[in-house]
Amino acid sequence: MEKKIFYVLLLVISTAFSALAQEKATLSGTIADKSNNETLIGVSIYIPEANVSITTNSYGFYSVTLPKGTYTIMISYMGFADVQEQVSLQGNTKKDFAMAESSQQLQEVVITSNSNKANIRKPEMSVHKLSIATIKKMPAVLGEVDVLKSILQLPGVTSAQEGASGFNVRGGSVDGNLVLLDEAVVYNTSHLFGFFSVFNSDVIKDLKLYKGGIPANFGGRISSVLDIYQKEGNNKEYHATGGIGLISSRLLVEGPIVKEKSSFVVAGRGSYMHLFLKLADEPNSVYFYDLNAKLNYKLNENNNLFVSGYYGYDYMNFNDALINDYGNTFVNVRWNHIFSDKLFSNASAIYSDYDYAIRIKFAGLNGITEIKNYNFKYDFKHYVSNDFMLNYGINSIYYNFNPGTITPFGNTSSVNPEQLERKYAWENAAYISAEHKLTNKLSMTYGLRYSNFLRLGEELRNTYADNRPVVFNEQYQIYEEAEPTGTKQYKTNEKIAGFDNLEPRLGVSYALDDDQSVKASYNRMSQYIHLISNTASATPLDIWAPSDQYLKPQIVDQVAAGYFRNFSNDKYSLETEVFYKKIKNKSDYIDGADLIANRAIERVMLNGEGRAYGLEVMLKKNTGKLTGWLSYTLSRAEQRTPGGIAGGPGINNGDWYRANYDKTHNLSLTGAYQFTKKWSFGAIFTFQTGKAATFPDGKYQYHGITVANYGTRNADNLSAYHHLDLSATYVPKPDKTKGWQGEWVFSVYNAYARNNAASYSFGQNQDTGASEAKRLSIFGVMPSVTYNFKF
Repeated sequence: MEKKIFYVLLLVISTAFSALAQEKATLSGTIADKSNNETLIGVSIYIPEANVSITTNSYGFYSVTLPKGTYTIMISYMGFADVQEQVSLQGNTKKDFAMAESSQQLQEVVITSNSNKANIRKPEMSVHKLSIATIKKMPAVLGEVDVLKSILQLPGVTSAQEGASGFNVRGGSVDGNLVLLDEAVVYNTSHLFGFFSVFNSDVIKDLKLYKGGIPANFGGRISSVLDIYQKEGNNKEYHATGGIGLISSRLLVEGPIVKEKSSFVVAGRGSYMHLFLKLADEPNSVYFYDLNAKLNYKLNENNNLFVSGYYGYDYMNFNDALINDYGNTFVNVRWNHIFSDKLFSNASAIYSDYDYAIRIKFAGLNGITEIKNYNFKYDFKHYVSNDFMLNYGINSIYYNFNPGTITPFGNTSSVNPEQLERKYAWENAAYISAEHKLTNKLSMTYGLRYSNFLRLGEELRNTYADNRPVVFNEQYQIYEEAEPTGTKQYKTNEKIAGFDNLEPRLGVSYALDDDQSVKASYNRMSQYIHLISNTASATPLDIWAPSDQYLKPQIVDQVAAGYFRNFSNDKYSLETEVFYKKIKNKSDYIDGADLIANRAIERVMLNGEGRAYGLEVMLKKNTGKLTGWLSYTLSRAEQRTPGGIAGGPGINNGDWYRANYDKTHNLSLTGAYQFTKKWSFGAIFTFQTGKAATFPDGKYQYHGITVANYGTRNADNLSAYHHLDLSATYVPKPDKTKGWQGEWVFSVYNAYARNNAASYSFGQNQDTGASEAKRLSIFGVMPSVTYNFKF
């Protein structure tokens, strides 16, 4: 008996000592750029003794829990020298790290960073992260490094055509992209017909594009999320960066307010092409300008306050016959708080405004539309353990839509002033998601988002017979706007319509070995606001509308699977994915729909569904003199619009037809070559199937006039789109790191002068009377030179 008691006591004591030996502690902190204290996003941290890998979050924060002991902390980040340090972890420890920018081994002209390699173990797919260093190696069209031009070279991402605004992801429309700049929604992403983006690359810190497998903290759109953060500003020294080009220039100034405690950054851009047009006695005028600003203040080691803002404006005047201007504005006040070494939070209060104006001389019309939102977000990141992390939070957005303020344009205008009724809505969401490492090979992300949308008064709404705002005319076999049978007045904040949706998210990754893995994902997304536009670009119409009892919220279910591999010590990477997504409540317009100053948009729209599926391949070369990637997408995007309650056969007899942004083939080759210390070169070649279009399939005579008869919707397409962009960068003093530093950027857009079709118009030749088609091309070959500087 005494021996048994002895053995039991020995077991208890040994267990206690074992538990004591395994007592854990948490190491946490932030990682920043040594030169300016700018926090770094997505920094890789590896601890070999524990075989643990983690990354910093969107605010440069990290947290890892380990048994007490001494560890080697290995830190790496693209463009920065690796950091390796021994840390004795005897209790919860807060430790910040600083990283210095690396000087690449230009003596051998070899770029050794492998940060572009495929992420094998993380259950994140359909996601692309591009560093500003990578983007700046790409050809600078018109001398301007462009964020949007860079993501257009990724698989599954296209633009509708030259001169079009925004971008399309996996066959989705422009309004299906949630574009965030410092967490604020950007409604129009383009300047000057899509030639420039609203994002000044000098002030951009980090960007990430989600095409699928979208985390639960994002919602409100069904195609993609482009998440962009601005720099916080140098809190050690004052610096300026800028560039002077042929048609635009830019300048950024940053520095400390209180040294190593608070800082500011202000950046501005402007174009002046309109001045040259005036000198050439050209009646047309186009220009843009924008301003970015950000302030940050470190209250203490656990609290940081940020205030950021943006204002952008575009103006286009075509001989005073058509004048178009628009602009984005936002202000964000953000508070980071560290509750503990395992719990990080971010609260944001955001105001965003997008206004759009169009003046048409021949119609005597001046119209202004606007969308405002007031957004509150509160997000938490909880580092439960090294293998399990929770993200949860809430989001609330209040919308104020102005569908149109109509006033006369010109002295002879017969237009009567009119204010279309404003529309109001309230969107709320709550989410929780987990990042879970189940084994060394198997990892998962899973979560759930609940969203709620309320369409609110005050508004006078039409009522219709049998609740049908669109009717089918059997005699003429066309759809027509139904005549209202009456109206219903909704009071202020009275519910007009409401929607609730559960949006599950799931991602899984299985590592076959250290160099290859297979991944799969599923996500459901809901979109409650819609861009009302029947053109490929944002001109000449840009109206946002909320969901209601007629314009239903779009809901997408998307699944994807992929194979990822790194080759030759991470020198090469291969990423392949297949995807399928199905969209509910995909609306389309009836033929002849009039959208300008339309106070009842439901009278020109039919409800339907959509689908998209395809294969994406991306092969990257990550190191060496020559870096870059080849991307290819084979896909299909279709929609079906039956007559529904309106009756009739629907669009295209209720059969599937190509969506407006369907492009079967999309090929892009992007390369950067470091020739010497002083000279580097870049090139981008793009090939895409032409945009879907509807062409005439016959003609008939009506009172002596030849009228074209149009065939099945989107059964045709424009001619194939392809062009080559080239750039060369010359740095006179590449070894200079202090004082004035400059470089020259020479570029050629559309180097072999391809006249890509923006549209076709069909009519009669006035001389011969024969039918003819005319192709409209917007841009030819465009060379440019820019001088960039910093000091």
